[in-house]
Amino acid sequence: MRHSTRLRRVMSPHVVDLDRAGLSAVLDVSANTVASRSSMRTLFEEAGAAHRLHSRDVADTVCGARLRARNASGTRAFTVTEARFDLFSRDFVAPSSEKGFPMIVYRP
Repeated sequence: MRHSTRLRRVMSPHVVDLDRAGLSAVLDVSANTVASRSSMRTLFEEAGAAHRLHSRDVADTVCGARLRARNASGTRAFTVTEARFDLFSRDFVAPSSEKGFPMIVYRP
C-alpha cells in the first residue's frame, strides 16, 4: 500500500507499451473503487487495447471466513487482521458493466 502510487506511476507507461506492442498485460491489482477502475481505464484507452475486468462476487462473510482460514494455516508470511479487512472492504464498490468494462464475474 505504501508504494502503490509510485509503482503505478512507473508501471503504467510500461503496461501501455506492452499493449501497444500486441502483448497481453494482466494486472492483478486492487480495483475495488470507481476511482481505481477509472485509473485502469486510462491505460487500456491510451494503448487502444482490448480489455476485460475479472471480478469475484463473494459475500464479505465468505471472504472473512477465507481470510481467517488462510491466517490460521500458517502458510503465509503475513496475516491480515480483521481490522485491515474491514478497512479495505468498506471502500469496495462493486463493478458494473455500464462503466465500460466488459466483465467476467465469478460467483461461488
